[in-house]
Amino acid sequence: MTSQIIPVDPFDFIIFGGTGDLSERKLLPSLYYRQRDHQFSEPTRIIGTSRSKMSDEEFQAFAKQAISDHVKPADIDAKELKTFLARLSYVPADATSGAGFDKLKKAIGESDHIRAFYLAVAPALFGDISHKLKEHNLITPNSRIVLEKPIGRDLASAQALNDLVGDDFHESQIFRIDHYLGKETVQNLMALRFANALYEPLWNSAHIDHVQITVAETVGLEDRVTYYDKAGALRDMVQNHMLQLLCLVAMEAPSSMDADAVRDEKLKVLRALKRINGNEAPKHTVRGQYRAGASAGGPVKGYVEELGKDSNTETFVAIKAEIGTWRWAGVPFYLRTGKRLATRVSEIVIEFKPIPHSIFGDSGAGPIFANQLVIRLQPDEGVKQFIMIKDPGPGGMRLRQISLDMSFAQSFDGRAPDAYERLIMDVIRGNQTLFMRRDEVEAAWKWIDPIQNAWEGAKQEAQGYTAGTWGPSASIALIERDGRTWHESN
Repeated sequence: MTSQIIPVDPFDFIIFGGTGDLSERKLLPSLYYRQRDHQFSEPTRIIGTSRSKMSDEEFQAFAKQAISDHVKPADIDAKELKTFLARLSYVPADATSGAGFDKLKKAIGESDHIRAFYLAVAPALFGDISHKLKEHNLITPNSRIVLEKPIGRDLASAQALNDLVGDDFHESQIFRIDHYLGKETVQNLMALRFANALYEPLWNSAHIDHVQITVAETVGLEDRVTYYDKAGALRDMVQNHMLQLLCLVAMEAPSSMDADAVRDEKLKVLRALKRINGNEAPKHTVRGQYRAGASAGGPVKGYVEELGKDSNTETFVAIKAEIGTWRWAGVPFYLRTGKRLATRVSEIVIEFKPIPHSIFGDSGAGPIFANQLVIRLQPDEGVKQFIMIKDPGPGGMRLRQISLDMSFAQSFDGRAPDAYERLIMDVIRGNQTLFMRRDEVEAAWKWIDPIQNAWEGAKQEAQGYTAGTWGPSASIALIERDGRTWHESN
């Protein structure tokens, strides 16, 4: 089975930070793939801009190298690449001084095509760029602005940033991107729940024992030293990616797939999350920081050694969260994320309650494990349903646990588009379903801030864990105190 490619209307895509890391690794390769799959209509243009002085030809050479480095050789079509590069131009511009914005306006021209301004820059520049776009009359009714995380570092800064951009763009024009929501499996979670009669009747506290959400990385700081030490895992991963995944698992069925109908239901989940304040933080949260250890590539330094100075910034967080609604009363949601962990994996585990009574007694059937639904986001996107069956062969009723697997790579022909490819096309279509609304962002910070404040108020030290393991021992204790165990990801 192959996916159907639906062309989008002509558009101008303006990348602020056009020569930066995000543009090189994700945006330009993603746009090339959409070109290769014939999703663009004419005339579509891509304009890079940053403070660097660069000609159109130099920017095209930069893009060609980015595609060579980040697109599989087998996916590079010489004809499509030539067509793609011909769409590219470059305009130097300075967001703080406004220099170059007149040239940018001239380059865009008077076209009434869709304009997508992608801000692949530090959040401190969001307001400056937004204001300069308005001052130079570059914002049209067909314009959109795309904001990368982080949207603030707490509630107050998020509100201030939203106010700055909101002065120039209507909320319907603002696309706050979370690339996790563009992953195929994340969207399949919606299909799994609301397009099948099988799961939704069981999707509640009467049948589900608990939920686990794990986002584990094997890498360390890489090139994010300055940002990461100021943010930490709670702000970097939990406030956005993990809470968005939790919302999709826990939300009520929206009335439709309309963007606001979906986001209204996610907002209800965020507002129903029980606050974790100072006295509760030690019981419900674990804060860790990796020490020297080993990864698949060999020995690695600890966080402090990589950073080059002392720091109490957490590289690991585990949280026991609860949602105060009838559907989820008494069902814990265990969240876990960290760097330098044992395996790179992002997955959601729905563990159902055990059967109320075993008819097999002492017949030697063996233990009966609770059913699990495992939704893997990366790597090897897919869904597994763990069930009990009879072990084949004679000799009595022996039970074993097996998984019913659905691997997207095996079920569908061709490559799965990268999350950025899907989200960029949604920006062009004006579809905000997979983007965060202002009140969602602020509701998430209202839940995160008390945890951060509790850690800082108690001067709670991040607990050390050896690189290449699954985090501090306290994270194991967090879940095992409740008689449960973290799902082992292979």
